[in-house]
Amino acid sequence: MITPYSREGGTLKTSIDLRLNKDIGMAIMIRLLLVDDQNLVCQGLKVMLSQEADFEVVGTAEHGAAAIEQVAALGPDVVLMDVRMPVMDGREATRIICEQFPSTKVLVLSTFDDDQYITDSIRAGAKGYLMKDMPLDELAQSIRLVHRGYAQMGPGLIEKLMVAIPASESEPKRPKTQEADLIQLTPRENEVLQLLRLGTSNRDIANQLYISEGTVKTHVTHLLNRLNLKNRAQLAIYAHSIFSDSE
Repeated sequence: MITPYSREGGTLKTSIDLRLNKDIGMAIMIRLLLVDDQNLVCQGLKVMLSQEADFEVVGTAEHGAAAIEQVAALGPDVVLMDVRMPVMDGREATRIICEQFPSTKVLVLSTFDDDQYITDSIRAGAKGYLMKDMPLDELAQSIRLVHRGYAQMGPGLIEKLMVAIPASESEPKRPKTQEADLIQLTPRENEVLQLLRLGTSNRDIANQLYISEGTVKTHVTHLLNRLNLKNRAQLAIYAHSIFSDSE
């Protein structure tokens, strides 16, 4: 289950996260909807996440159908979605929310790392898939990153996604060979792609390559356009297939 954050040197990790948010321009409140059929889990998450200074838990729901109603009524920024629930499961609810409310991002938080659950959720439009045994501070930061547009996958889950999703689906509209794609990339773009494979954030890529975060974003955009991919998750899948084959 989610473990609470700890104090380090007398300073809450939350304050570190807030400083990171200020670095990108401000302290915005992220409005959350929590969806889980286990009331104890849902209420526990509500209590813990509400302690984050930049989070506001605007509602909870016990199944997918109720989640859709709550999204329509409350307009949350991020929905933290369980998968296996009665009435309507999280996968179907995710699909409907992503289709009808595109400004709301869905992040799956589950006990199950079943390949089908993961692939179905990502296909439905979820921006990430995480496990409930992760530390609270990591969950909080993942929520912030999803809110900013980044994909988030729990440890080992991107590999499951790679295996489960056929290459033709994870790498759409790419008639050229993988080797030809790599030849087109600059050395710097190859470096960025290898770091994306590891799930590295723009900030950390910038620090490792000694370039600005804005330059990293430009490289990511160029990679998406050049490889005809849609998002960072597809870039990561593509990078895994390319560099795993070459190792």
